Amino acid sequence: MATSHTHCLSVPRTLFGAIIVAALGAFFAGGCKKVPATPGPAGAQTTKATILLDWKPEPEFGGFYAGKLTDVFGKHGIDIDLAVGGESVATWQRVDRGDVDFATTSADQLLIARAQGADVVAVFAVYQTSPQGVMVHKARGFSTMKDVFTHPGTLAAEPDVWLKFLLKKYGPGQVQLTAYAGGVATFLAKPDYSQQCFVTSEPLIAKSNGGDPQAFLASDEGFNPYTTMLITRGKTLREKPQYVKAVVDSCREGWRKYLDDPKATNAAMEKLNTEMSPQIFDEGAAAQKPFIETEETKKSGLGTMTAERWKTLAQQ
Repeated sequence: MATSHTHCLSVPRTLFGAIIVAALGAFFAGGCKKVPATPGPAGAQTTKATILLDWKPEPEFGGFYAGKLTDVFGKHGIDIDLAVGGESVATWQRVDRGDVDFATTSADQLLIARAQGADVVAVFAVYQTSPQGVMVHKARGFSTMKDVFTHPGTLAAEPDVWLKFLLKKYGPGQVQLTAYAGGVATFLAKPDYSQQCFVTSEPLIAKSNGGDPQAFLASDEGFNPYTTMLITRGKTLREKPQYVKAVVDSCREGWRKYLDDPKATNAAMEKLNTEMSPQIFDEGAAAQKPFIETEETKKSGLGTMTAERWKTLAQQ
């Protein structure tokens, strides 16, 4: 591998080294022009790869499933397996151990992982605007996220960075924190109950079940990490850059296909996740588009990342 390529792929293992990884967005979007594409010609041997998803099959992973369904991965010489994680799965730990080569997580979790010495790096960011938020009952008359914390009631949420950020901003207030168990059943049953959500998912499910959800975004409060972000080991990236590039290129093409026409992929995911109706899949796919396609991605390509965003997040 040429020296210029090695320089482009250099990833120091420090907390702020994760910021440097943002430069890889330029590499995988074509910033290092000398690295060729890696198509998989007919009859060529393919490389097996697994992407461990940090939740169930839903529109937030639509581009990965579209890439598999339309054999985009196969075109790039990748025999892909999409493994499903679940609630509270620390996917970065599986990647760091070498159990899987790729997984999805959020940018704040990657910074935490690297601070603990994990050799994990970011190579593709699906959500440019984080859909992380809090869902409340519209009947409560709240107008801002601040109202959630300064009024009596219950907030079900995991003790993640976004929650700590909001608690620091608004103080513990009057809200009672409780563990998040997933689903929307408790939300529908209790009028003073609010919960964490992806605004592109749980509010749609709650509304379809007769609820009156209203959601507030953490990104509107200033906390906006890349979300549904593809990660791999630094070791894998350094030793197999063409392999990683083939997976990233496949993801970008898969997401382009899904954003352009999600119907066939939604139908396939519905069979894997029967908890969501076809209507919710369609609504979720439409709702998430502005979180994925931005002025930045129009300029630099889907999945792009910037050093400025990483620096802001690390400081937070």
